[in-house]
Amino acid sequence: MADTKIGQINHFYTNIGVGIIKLTKKLKVGQTVRFMGATTDFEQEISEMQVNHENISEAKAGQEIGIKVKDKVRDGDEVYLVE
Repeated sequence: MADTKIGQINHFYTNIGVGIIKLTKKLKVGQTVRFMGATTDFEQEISEMQVNHENISEAKAGQEIGIKVKDKVRDGDEVYLVE
């Protein structure tokens, strides 16, 4: 089954390794996502995510969430749910 696009990177905080994702679909802690861009391509399980510095377990479409990423992501990179 093909991966589903669920959002896009809006910003990356290099000093803390956190990517900001603008979601177009819901996302839950424990799911695996794939980051893809011109020079980006890796998968990672979501172990935690935050909205306004508060930990949440589920995010809805339209929200902007912050997650700690294991590699560098760039503005405009697409985020897919690995199914």
